[in-house]
Amino acid sequence: MTLLVIILVFGGLIFAHELGHFAVAKWNGVQVDEFALGFGPRLFAFRWGETSYAVRLLPVGGFVRMAGMVPPPADDESAEARSARSALATGRAFLNKSLGQRAAIIAAGPAMSFLVGVVLFAIVFLFIGVPTNPTLTVAAVQSGYPAAAAGMLPGDRMVAIDGHKLTGWSELKQTVDESAGKPLVITVDRNGREVQIRVTPVQTSSGGLIGVEPVLANARMALLRSLGGGFTAVWGVIAGWFMALGSLVHGAGASDFIGPVGIGQVIGQAEQQGPGSLLFVAGILTANLGLINLLPIPALDGSRLFFIGLEWLRGRPIDPERENFIHFVGFALLILLSVVVTYHDIVRLTG
Repeated sequence: MTLLVIILVFGGLIFAHELGHFAVAKWNGVQVDEFALGFGPRLFAFRWGETSYAVRLLPVGGFVRMAGMVPPPADDESAEARSARSALATGRAFLNKSLGQRAAIIAAGPAMSFLVGVVLFAIVFLFIGVPTNPTLTVAAVQSGYPAAAAGMLPGDRMVAIDGHKLTGWSELKQTVDESAGKPLVITVDRNGREVQIRVTPVQTSSGGLIGVEPVLANARMALLRSLGGGFTAVWGVIAGWFMALGSLVHGAGASDFIGPVGIGQVIGQAEQQGPGSLLFVAGILTANLGLINLLPIPALDGSRLFFIGLEWLRGRPIDPERENFIHFVGFALLILLSVVVTYHDIVRLTG
């Protein structure tokens, strides 16, 4: 079951990213020859209309192959070359489109990843909520403080203080704040049995303190607020990502870099914690997927956007064959990097 969840989440995020490219390419009249999940040899495929939909062996990404991204050599009679020549002749090739259209097609993948992140976070905030409301149940007892010395335990539910029934955490906090140095008798429900605990709050700069942490109950948001929270959460991922990238550039945090196996482990752990954790982790992963693809690394969307921007500045196209060679080399290096990172993931998990 966990393996199935990992496949569905990882595959679903890649599918959504590639769907962004696919939908905007179709919207702009570009002929799409293949929509693929994974790289390498095909495991299975089917054709619907002009497009072949395939699942390939290596589950480390996906691609949308559009006709005419590179002019085919005159002596090339492969199916891909014939498709490219046909698309170029009918104006349906990628290269036939304006700079703005091509940039929109390339940027649509990362944009879709970010949008999916917003939706996933919003679903969590709307239907599941986030742990923000303190309850009267004790989550942890801080060592060295009165509650620990008096014998209070995690799981105790505080029901009364000096015989007065408690209605909520705010009432407890107010009473403790006002009682520094004064003994209190807190009645707790411990596995269905009432226990009297005598504590004397210590004085702090903010008032009295007994040293307990409450269990937090989930608080759900309204629709519009949950959507706003989704955008805020994605922005938080983006900000954190750039901070982590800066640390990586300075040589710190490199050991935290994980690949497909590590991502699978994270998804599996989140699945065991419940749907809220799983959706939250999926939101973080899809935002990271969008960010990584915007890096100006050959074969990634950021590199293609860079070349489109360079073409706009030069006022004339870049040599398509030279650009395609750069992307090919970048793709080979990315596959090699994926293999190395996967190896380190396996060593880390089994070591």
